[in-house]
Amino acid sequence: MFIETETTPNPAALKFLPGQTVMAAGSREFATPEAAEASPLAAAIFDTGEVVNVMFGTDFISVTAAPGADWAALKPQVIAILLDHFVSEAPLFAAATASGIAVPPPEEDMAVEERPEDAEVIAAINELLETRVRPAVAGDGGDIAYRGFRDGVVYLTLQGSCAGCPSSTATLKHGIEGLLKHYVPEVTEVRAA
Repeated sequence: MFIETETTPNPAALKFLPGQTVMAAGSREFATPEAAEASPLAAAIFDTGEVVNVMFGTDFISVTAAPGADWAALKPQVIAILLDHFVSEAPLFAAATASGIAVPPPEEDMAVEERPEDAEVIAAINELLETRVRPAVAGDGGDIAYRGFRDGVVYLTLQGSCAGCPSSTATLKHGIEGLLKHYVPEVTEVRAA
């Protein structure tokens, strides 16, 4: 088995491509070692002591190194962990948990309370996020989470290697905002949530 790596726009993050499906659908981000306990693979990557974020996509694992970490030393450790995991065909998530299920964010994760009369606009926004934005962001080792729409403002959260990336503001304001405003005239602004 060969695991490819790609750089991302975030200099602290690398994208690892195992050449097979990681998650059948959706994505899952682990921003703390405690959250990573739901996945033996994520926990093992955090156990290196030099990682601050792990994200699983459909065909990649994005890993963000801690400030001051040396990728020259960390990269072989992560590759070894990934090889052990995929060669042994270990489960991605710990047994008896629903951690691998991708679900819409719970209401408490929404940045604003949405109005029923905005349902058609919200559907159009989510369709564009799924078909145009998510694939582009996944190409950089990240994901995007919808957090609400109200009064012309779309609230989004960048995840994986895109979280904390120096170009994340430009991605939101110039890339995603421009796309959404073009196709959904009701959108006036995109904000990070």
